[in-house]
Amino acid sequence: MDDTQLMKGILEGCILAVIARGETYGYEILQVLNEAGFDNIQEGTLYPILSRLEKKDSILCRKEKSPLGPIRKYFTVTSDGMKQLEDFRNSYKIITSNAKNILFYDED
Repeated sequence: MDDTQLMKGILEGCILAVIARGETYGYEILQVLNEAGFDNIQEGTLYPILSRLEKKDSILCRKEKSPLGPIRKYFTVTSDGMKQLEDFRNSYKIITSNAKNILFYDED
């Protein structure tokens, strides 16, 4: 099975949750995802999601010179983003619970 479609929906919620922990930037988000087991996520996947979240007013982006070189984008969650995250968490719980009831029916 191609995990891409399944991953696509989950990643946006996970990235929003990482940013909700506190202001952060792209590389830091990738590190958190990597530590959680999403070890194949690249910048080419992350930044389009960040752009989508910003267009949906879920996050804000500010730019600041990095102590290590070029300008860095820092992200924070908006109040709309916090509402979207809560909605995502609730939907995720329901969907995964329902899927578990079917997928692992014989294992109980």
